[in-house]
Amino acid sequence: MGWTIQGDLPRHLKKYVIAIAPHTSGWDFVIGVLARSALKIENARYLGKSQLFRPPFGWLFRKLGGTPVERSSSHDVVEQVVKIFNAHEEFILALAPEGTRKKVAKLRTGFYYIAKGAGVPIVPAGFDFSKRQVVIGKPLLPTGDTWKDFEKLLEFYKKIRGKIPDLGLD
Repeated sequence: MGWTIQGDLPRHLKKYVIAIAPHTSGWDFVIGVLARSALKIENARYLGKSQLFRPPFGWLFRKLGGTPVERSSSHDVVEQVVKIFNAHEEFILALAPEGTRKKVAKLRTGFYYIAKGAGVPIVPAGFDFSKRQVVIGKPLLPTGDTWKDFEKLLEFYKKIRGKIPDLGLD
């Protein structure tokens, strides 16, 4: 499709969170699945609301690497995902830190606390539609100084233009 990959995944790490932003279009999922194949990381997973994994298409979402989570207010999604990390010897989780394709004022913090709770780094990545590039940054191990860590992540993401730039991060 004419896309290139800038950077590389940390092949020496068995567990990490790939935080992909900005998430502005359903096309991000398509590019992500294609990039996962090109990067030969079949064990990468993504989170989806549990309703997606019901018939008739639940099998497809699982086949594409989906992991269902219960997102209602009475369930702690961060704790659910930390337990998933702890239960696997190898686990790579790709997610959108905005949590939606809509315009957001700031990143949500769940991905950060998942990585911190599981003791794994965050690998920032993005799909730059203006350059047709999958851009992969250096791993960041959460320090506990959320403000400082988010500044580093936002510095990375501000250079990436999503499919719908007006919905991207400021």
